[in-house]
Formats: sequence, C-alpha cells, structure tokens
Amino acid sequence: MIKLFNTLSKKVEVFEPIDDEVKIYCCGVTVYDLCHLGHARSYIAWDVLRRFLIYSDFKVKYVQNFTDIDDKILKRAKEESSSMKEVSEKNIIEFHKDMDSLGIMRPDSMPRATNHICNICSFITILEDKGYAYSRDGDVYYSVFKNKNYGKLSNQNIQEQNINQQGRMANEENSKKLNPQDFALWKKAKDDEPFFDSPWGKGRPGWHIECSAMVKDELGDTIDIHLGGSDLIFPHHENEIAQSEAANGKKLANYWLHNGMVNVNGQKMSKSLKNFKTIRELIKSGISPMTLRYFVMTVNYRKPLDFTEEALRSATEAWKNINIALSFMDLTKDNFNSIDKNESIGEEYKEKISFELSQKKLKFSEALGNDLNTAGAIAIIYDLAKPLKNFLNQFQRVEGFKIDLNEKFFLLENFKTLEKLTEVLGLKKEVLVKESRITEEEISTLIDGRLKAKKEKNYAKADEIRNLLKEKGIELIDQSKEITTWLRV
Repeated sequence: MIKLFNTLSKKVEVFEPIDDEVKIYCCGVTVYDLCHLGHARSYIAWDVLRRFLIYSDFKVKYVQNFTDIDDKILKRAKEESSSMKEVSEKNIIEFHKDMDSLGIMRPDSMPRATNHICNICSFITILEDKGYAYSRDGDVYYSVFKNKNYGKLSNQNIQEQNINQQGRMANEENSKKLNPQDFALWKKAKDDEPFFDSPWGKGRPGWHIECSAMVKDELGDTIDIHLGGSDLIFPHHENEIAQSEAANGKKLANYWLHNGMVNVNGQKMSKSLKNFKTIRELIKSGISPMTLRYFVMTVNYRKPLDFTEEALRSATEAWKNINIALSFMDLTKDNFNSIDKNESIGEEYKEKISFELSQKKLKFSEALGNDLNTAGAIAIIYDLAKPLKNFLNQFQRVEGFKIDLNEKFFLLENFKTLEKLTEVLGLKKEVLVKESRITEEEISTLIDGRLKAKKEKNYAKADEIRNLLKEKGIELIDQSKEITTWLRV
C-alpha cells in the first residue's frame, strides 16, 4: 500500500491509480539558466517516487515539460545578444547534464511549450466559448470570478490573493483586466519580441496555459499525479486547475504532491542573499553527485531542506560508507563471484537469511510507501551496508583471510539486496577515492603518539593525529583510555 500527502485534500491518502498505467505530470524548468539546488531537491524526490512505483509493479508514464518561452528567457537572450531559441537549447542541454549526473531517470516525454502553440490556442478558444476567458486588444485573460471553485488547491480567498507571486506580470496588464485577479492566457507581442500567430493576433502564451495544454495532449483530461515545488501551489497550479477543469469539465489530477523549499544555513536560498547554489557549482566544489542525492533524501520531501556544511559533511561520511559496501565485489575481487555448486549450505540457514532479508525489503517498502519516507528507507540501506563494510575492514587487514561458507552466502545475498534497494533510491556506486596508503606500522606509531598526547592532556595534538588518520582512511576506535584499535574506511 502506498500513501501520499495530497495537497488538494490536505491529508495523507492511499494511492489508487485510475487504470493500469500511472500518469504523472511534473512541472519542468524555465530554461534560461543552470539548475540550482532547489531543482535537484525537487527532481530527486519525484525520481524516487517514479522508481518506487515501478519497483512496486506499476506501469508509469512520466511527463515533464520545458518552458521555452518566457520573459526570463527573452531577458537573457537580450543580455547575451542571442535568441530565445538559442538560450533555450543551450540550457536544455545543460539541464540534461545535471540531471543525468544525479542519476535522475529521463522522463518518458519532455514536451516544449513552443511545440504546442496550436493546442494552446485551441484550449483558449474553448475557454472563450464557455465564457471563462475574454480578449482585450490582443491579450486574452481568464476570468477568475467565473470559476466558483477557484482557490481550492491553495485554500486562499480570491480577494486576498497575491496576484503576482511569481513576478511574471507586467504593470500594464492590470489596466486591461476586468478584475486584478484575472490572469493572462495569451499575451500580445511587443515590437521587439518573438511571436506566434493566433486568432487574437501575434503573441505568445501565458505561463499557466502551457501546462494545461501539454497535460491534456500528453496524458489526457485527468491524470493520477501532478508534481511540483510548493512555490507553484499558487498561482501556477491553482490556475492550471481553473483552466483545465473549466475547459474539460473533468478533474485535472487526483493527487497533487509538492516538495518543500531549500534553505542555506537557515535562510531561503536566493540570488539577492548571495547564497544561491547551482548543481554545477556544488559538484565542481568536490561534492560527489551521489553525496548530493543522498543528502536530499535525508529529509522528507515535504519539509524544508537546510543546506549547511555540517549536514553536508554528515551526508558525505554516510554515503562514503554505503559506497564502500556497494563496491564489495570490486574490493574482494574474485573471492565472492558465486557459491560453488559443490559447496553445501544448509536449507535451514538459507531460509533464515532469505526471511531476514525479505523483512528488510518489506520495511524498506513500508517506509517509502508512507509518503516517501526516504530517511526510513535509508536506515534499511545502512543496515544492509554495515556487515559488508565490517567484513571488508577485516578482509583488507588480514592476509589470507578465511571465511565461513554460511557467512559467504549471507554476504552475497546481503549485497544483492543492497544493490536492488539502492537502485530504487537512485543511488549508484561511485569510484572510490583512493586514499594515500599508510602502513600498519605507521598507524601504530601515530596511535601511540596520540595516546601519549592524551595522557599529557594535549588534546589539540591528539585531535590532529586522529584527523590525519581519518584523511588517510583510518577510523580510530577508543576501547579504553589505554587501548585504541582502528579500521580502514
């Protein structure tokens, strides 16, 4: 059973698809710049949803659009002395690079607004014919007060709504409207702007109508799940509902899911605060793509995600341990290829291990089925990774290390389960960073020096030695005041 928080009903609901194929639409990027940490947070969350649905034996059709005509794109084109198309094409290529690096599956379809102009015009015409839209000197607006259900997603009073929340509305628009809350479906072209022909003259579509038209054309009148950031609840998704349900006479989506926003050190991420982080910058700074993916999944998708150095360090260490476990077969070389047919393992033991692992898989599914509780799912991943990592520490330290046949079977089955479940989370093995090698004699000498420093209460020196060893992949374990053991990590 999968339960999801539905923004429309404001409660957690059991997911029940319309038919055999789950239809999902995700609002995509406006392609005028590189993707930032907020995009990573959103698309990683929805990638996990999609992967989990597939893992749960659902057939899924996943559509995500590109907004390739917008004031921001036109502004960037002027700044770069290029065209709307050139800016869009360049940033679509960069978008794919970023998403691919984070292990995000490409959507089944990625429609562009500029390829749906005919559909958009037809959609607006239907709204006009039904009395929900009106034209003014080449512009067309949606009449909000004609729709008595307007505001049901955001739960806002129409009179009190911030009509320009996304900052996409020019001041001159208000003078043409019947009511300030009405929003543009079609915009008359300015002299220096690219345009498309329409029944209302040369112009381009409004932002909200693009998604309504693309949802209908790609997936039909009613879809299972509509996705986006919480900043899109109003006005974008509210307006999508108003347009689509007025034109089609049917519910647009059964489930509306929205992810929380990203903060940096407790403050909202924004260019004005100079704490804006692009995915490209983060990866170039040394953060591995899977570390970033892991970090995003440590917090439930609906909650704010606070990007701090401390949280990132913690995610780096945690992912490092999981990555070591995922590298189990590489690190043990030919020792664990398979169980030889002549090697006999008791059926009772096999059943025991099979039952234990099936329970872990069940708990994993229960976590993700509980409104995508990725933190709970990661706890199961860590539980699977631990015995593999512990074995590797012994294997690397003891030459000619012998292993019990039952343990070999357990580790192999554990590894197979780890691989399968990390794939559901989109976590994939990365090349291990090779630490500068340090001999056991050198380790012992440094440990002795650290113990001496602690006895002399020179704790700064003791910490310095611990950090030096950690940088070389050595983890110290203080068993008592006099005894310290170590592990390679």
